[in-house]
Amino acid sequence: MTVLPGVWATAVRRRRQQTPGWPSGYRPFQSLYAEGFPSAEDNAAGCFEFYGRILELGSPPGWNPDSADQLWRYHLHYFDWVWSFVRHADRAWAREQFRYLWVSWRTDARLGHLDAWSPYVASLRLWNMAGAFDALVAGSDYEEEFLADTRTHAGFLRWNLELDVGGNHLLKNVKALVGSGIFLGDERLVRRGLHMLRRILQTQILGDGGHYELSPSYHCQVLEDLIDLRELLVAADRTELPELAGMILKMRAWLGTVLMPGGEIPLLNDSWAVSDARLGVLDPIPDDEQLSVLADSGYVVVRPRPGVQLVLDAGAPGPPDLPAHSQSDALSFVLSVDGHQVVVDTGVSTYAPGAVRLHERSTRAHNTVEIDGEEQSEVWASFRLGRRANVSLLRAGDRGRDVIVSGSHDGYRRLSGSPIHRRTWQLDATGMTVTDEITGTGSHLVARRLTLAPAVTVVSSAGGLVVAGCVFEAPTANGAVVPWVVGASKVGDGHGGRLATAQLLAESKFELPAELVMTIRFPPRDTV
Repeated sequence: MTVLPGVWATAVRRRRQQTPGWPSGYRPFQSLYAEGFPSAEDNAAGCFEFYGRILELGSPPGWNPDSADQLWRYHLHYFDWVWSFVRHADRAWAREQFRYLWVSWRTDARLGHLDAWSPYVASLRLWNMAGAFDALVAGSDYEEEFLADTRTHAGFLRWNLELDVGGNHLLKNVKALVGSGIFLGDERLVRRGLHMLRRILQTQILGDGGHYELSPSYHCQVLEDLIDLRELLVAADRTELPELAGMILKMRAWLGTVLMPGGEIPLLNDSWAVSDARLGVLDPIPDDEQLSVLADSGYVVVRPRPGVQLVLDAGAPGPPDLPAHSQSDALSFVLSVDGHQVVVDTGVSTYAPGAVRLHERSTRAHNTVEIDGEEQSEVWASFRLGRRANVSLLRAGDRGRDVIVSGSHDGYRRLSGSPIHRRTWQLDATGMTVTDEITGTGSHLVARRLTLAPAVTVVSSAGGLVVAGCVFEAPTANGAVVPWVVGASKVGDGHGGRLATAQLLAESKFELPAELVMTIRFPPRDTV
């Protein structure tokens, strides 16, 4: 169905029955921690920074820089930087400078421009427009023009929801519908948004509190959105969705369970580092149990002693209908010892198509087993997944002195001999043994890799390799020693860059079935 831009705006305008604005006292999530990129003064001069890259866009800014990749341009059009103007000490200066930027933006990024008017991008910008209104626009001589643009955004979004994408994109759309409906006094927008939100919650929030895309970073983003919506509904005296508070509580508990001892999130699936300020507002609920099983997400967390934490992935790559942020990482894990990361995930540095994106999603980029150089789940393009591994959590038990967890996947069944991979982790206060059983027939090249944290050093010793005080004993395959080979690798820093690090490789070719064993000894407690 085609809806013309003028109809979008008019449809919303005719139902507006109140002075625009959010309830007094409501503070959006981002107003609590957002800063300018790199500062409000720089932004006013046309200088913006996203993903570690600074561009001078001129004065007035050129809002569609060809020299930037699409994700950078998306962030420019989100208008998250507006909060640095909202929080600026010189309100008169901030209002004047924001007006200058706004007028230049609406001239340069006209309705329908691909980057600026992606529904996801428009959703974030609409939310920020509503949030900035009181501080930067209300009472100005361009207030009505700004409100007309807000209504156009809301009308556009109403007819361009990302139902084909779903996931966190659709949640952003719905959040913007509810937020703009309350802002504009449009009850129809609010009702539609809340109706869709109820359906989204039933699908996207798992029974254990995790978000179904299985990325800790996107979990944080979705949790932020739900907190925003709950607080806005409370401030507006809306009583719909009483179940929202309980889901937020479960999501906070899930986040507190997977957080590493150093306070960082594990970079599983498409994940990047989340700032301490943001995590502080999300308020994760701490978990110090020796064994925590997030069965619906497929994640298991083991803490065999204080300061040591293993997070392992024995769950599906992601939802079958949304492969965008899935990776080929079945039975991978991350490990922190005495509060410091030791074995890490490669994380993500880019969404741009190409070799880096493919590598960061690949089996060889993860701490698991690769057979014959093939992928467990077939990653391709930037956000696609072909044949995928079926992953099962088989066992997770606390036996008092130790913990044992096992899982399996059939991602290599398509190869000759139909290999099946089963991995078992056994941990106690002194160390961890990982046993890989590969059933099937025929001769196969089997590789095990461990990506180490960029800050650690690797030293050879008689007992194996010493990494951050841990001893990585020489692994075995069918009883024969297969020494670790130390190679170079890179991990994403979440800001468009990659950090150099080391990756351990143990590789050999043999007849199946096979049993591979590796052991990591933790530093004695009295050395900490």
